[in-house]
Amino acid sequence: MCGIAGMVSTESPDPAAVREMCDALAHRGPDGEGFHTGDHVALGMRRLAVIDVVGGDQPVFNEDRSVVAVFNGEIYNYPELRRDLLSRGHTFRTGGDSECLVHLYEEHGADLVRHLRGMFAFALWDATAGRLLLARDRVGKKPLYYRDTHGSLSFASELKALSAIAPDGREVDPVALHHYLTYQYVPAPWSILQGVRKLPPGSLLTWQDGRTRIRRYWTLDFSPLAVTDEREAAERTRELLLEATRIRMVAERPLGAFLSGGIDSSAVVAAMARLSPEPVKTFSVGFDDARFDERSHARAVARQYGTDHHEFVVGASALDVLPTLAWCFDEPFADSSAIPSFYVAQLSRRQVTVALNGDGGDETFGGYTRYVQMGRMERFRVHPAARAALRQLGGALMTSGSAGAHRRRAGLVLTLLGENAPRRYARMMSYFAPEQKRALYTEELSERTAGVDSYALLDEIFRDSRAVGPANRLMDVDVNSYLPGDLLVKVDITTMANSLEARSPFLDHRLMEWAARLPAELKVRRGTTKYLLKKAMQDWLPPELLHRPKQGFGVPLAHWLRTDLRDVAWDVLTDRTARSRGFFRPEAVRRLLDEHQAGENRTRQLWALMQFELWHRRFVDQPLSGPPALSGPPLRHIG
Repeated sequence: MCGIAGMVSTESPDPAAVREMCDALAHRGPDGEGFHTGDHVALGMRRLAVIDVVGGDQPVFNEDRSVVAVFNGEIYNYPELRRDLLSRGHTFRTGGDSECLVHLYEEHGADLVRHLRGMFAFALWDATAGRLLLARDRVGKKPLYYRDTHGSLSFASELKALSAIAPDGREVDPVALHHYLTYQYVPAPWSILQGVRKLPPGSLLTWQDGRTRIRRYWTLDFSPLAVTDEREAAERTRELLLEATRIRMVAERPLGAFLSGGIDSSAVVAAMARLSPEPVKTFSVGFDDARFDERSHARAVARQYGTDHHEFVVGASALDVLPTLAWCFDEPFADSSAIPSFYVAQLSRRQVTVALNGDGGDETFGGYTRYVQMGRMERFRVHPAARAALRQLGGALMTSGSAGAHRRRAGLVLTLLGENAPRRYARMMSYFAPEQKRALYTEELSERTAGVDSYALLDEIFRDSRAVGPANRLMDVDVNSYLPGDLLVKVDITTMANSLEARSPFLDHRLMEWAARLPAELKVRRGTTKYLLKKAMQDWLPPELLHRPKQGFGVPLAHWLRTDLRDVAWDVLTDRTARSRGFFRPEAVRRLLDEHQAGENRTRQLWALMQFELWHRRFVDQPLSGPPALSGPPLRHIG
């Protein structure tokens, strides 16, 4: 696992700038660094050594050094690839996975990406052709930012690295901000800064002679697969999960697992326990507030499998980490579960270098309750002529200054019924609905985002989906939006900020491709989510865990914003600095604060605004530097 950076140009790139970018990525790779400079190219990397710890340095080269690559991630099928490439006459200088890239390129050209099984972002330079390839893995576990200007292209694993060499290029992109306020993250290909883009998941960028081309090389195939025997399907689920887990347990450094107490992480721990001769190290995080605490369920799994279990308790004082998170994420990011994610990564890193997790289980096997809710709403057949009236009435109820919480909820239901499926889902996922953004924006921001429809992003994904059935279609949409934009960003940033590598068996593309083709009723059936996965896990996990309501990895943020965090929220959002931005109407921000204090739930909106403001102060208002130090450990370690 590493951080990568580089530059290509029709002229001569600046090697010193690449070193500066790599310095900004030191947390991603504390174990070493490597550089290559040639005609028109400079590449660099920082290394977190996990495979071939002694000999696996980068960059890596082919036999005549005409092809060079830097790599971030893990290729889990590298032993098979290596054997095949050796049989074809290739010579290896290292024992790691990275060197497979240059030899695969010699065999397959740009199609090398189709042969990789793993998580990755890499840069490969073909000196003979004068061509640079940038690629991201299929689902987008590993990030890659780039700036393409005047025949030159620079790239890096994190936005802060690109900003380190262009400190004057830190102007907020109003369209990216507009999308962020809808989705709680900045969706690819946008970044929050003008002039910088994110390479989308499953995509390959080619630069040659100053020209850039991007193409998608993978999409999840939902072509229906006939299933005649549920027991066989459940057995196949176990087989694929075991195999995906096995190949992710290969490491020369200490390894463990995040154990939340949910089905997905518990299933991964159960698979690990079946494959490991030693007790699995497991790590959980919880809260004093029982509504958000899943530690008892994690303990049940830990006891069943005899794991070496460790728990951490988060209190409101854990919010001291907010300035650090603003530095880590590079962009405003409003998923509050980043807080416990950061701490469980930080404290797990004291004992392990690699941690497996349950990410992807919901998108692969149908775990979100919103899939059930959307299915129920689909049964209401609203005549198209009546939809506009429902939306108008619902909008009036939600935006009325005198409306209480019950009227606002009724307004939301009416609005949802008045939408088609893509718009309904977009509203369910929204932090700020369009009418709420209109009330929030200053005249200037309204003008700069005029005609930009954030919901159109989901419209396009729905339109392109070939999934059969509403539930499968929603999973397809999430795989192409929420999963890479929110969940995978959260895990990559919080783990790599602590020099910890996270691996996700449920995101194995072979497992995902098999599950995607299953009938939707094997995933969501009569109000039951993850139907097949629960059936597959009946002999692996406690019954009470399989059948309890989904809890999620949330934090008691609504309460904190009315108590411990109240003054901080007011100060951050209403002081002179915030008012001077020119993005939001001060009176609209104060109204949100007042409404939340009065009992309405404005948590998501306030948190999104706070994260943007904290990010702006850390990333734009002051020179870039290292992460702020925490004032002290805000957690209790149990076990």
